[in-house]
Amino acid sequence: MGSTRLPGKVLRPLLDRPLLAWDVYRLRKCRLIDDIIIATTTDPRDDALADLCASEGWGCFRGSENDVLDRYYGAARQYHADTIVRITSDCPLIDSSVTDYVIATYAAAAPAADYASNVFPRTYPRGLDTEVFSFAALETAWTEDQSEWREHVTPFLWKQPERFRQINAANLVDYSSHRWTVDTPQDFELARRIYEHFGHGDFVWRDVLTLLDQHPDWVEINRDVQQKNV
Repeated sequence: MGSTRLPGKVLRPLLDRPLLAWDVYRLRKCRLIDDIIIATTTDPRDDALADLCASEGWGCFRGSENDVLDRYYGAARQYHADTIVRITSDCPLIDSSVTDYVIATYAAAAPAADYASNVFPRTYPRGLDTEVFSFAALETAWTEDQSEWREHVTPFLWKQPERFRQINAANLVDYSSHRWTVDTPQDFELARRIYEHFGHGDFVWRDVLTLLDQHPDWVEINRDVQQKNV
C-alpha cells in the first residue's frame, strides 16, 4: 500500500475487484502452482491487505517492508515451500500460461537450475514477469546477502551466474517494448481500459496484444514511464 508513485495501487478497483484480486484470480489458472501466498508487510497501512486476504481465504505472511528477501524467506518457511514462484502484486495482466511456461522450464532443466525467469533477456511484456527459484537458493541468499539488493529479493542469485545455475524462458517474438505493470497513474489507466474492454479477467495475453494493435494510441498512454532500476 506504500507505493511511492501510486499509493494504494494494489487495492485500486478494476471493474468490481481490487487490482490484487485480479492477480490472484489469473494465477489460480496456473496448472503448476500449488498455493498462492500474499507476502505483505507489518506496516499498519497494509492491514487492509491482510483483511482482504482473510476475507478471501488467501494465505498471508507479514514481514519487513524494506528487507523483502527476509519477507520472502519467512513466507517460504511458514508455508513449507520447496520451490518459490515470484510474482509482483502490481501485475493484473499476469498470464497463467506464461507463468506455467517459466515453471515448466525450471522443472525440466537438466542439470537442475537454481533460478529461472523470463526476464534475462526480456521477451515478454513487462508485467508478465515470473521468477522461479529453489528454497535452497533463497536460503543461501537470505543467509549471505548483506547488500542493498535484499529489497529486490533475487539479485543475489541472478548477479552470480557462475554460482547459481540460471535458465531463461523466452518467447519467439520480442514483445518487451510493452509495459503492462502498474506503477504509475498512466499504467493504471492502460490496465483500466483493457479490463473495461473485456469486462472480465479471463482474457489471455495474446488477446491484449490484438487489442492494442486495434488501439495503438493506448500503447502511448504509458510509453514514457521509466522503470525503476535495480
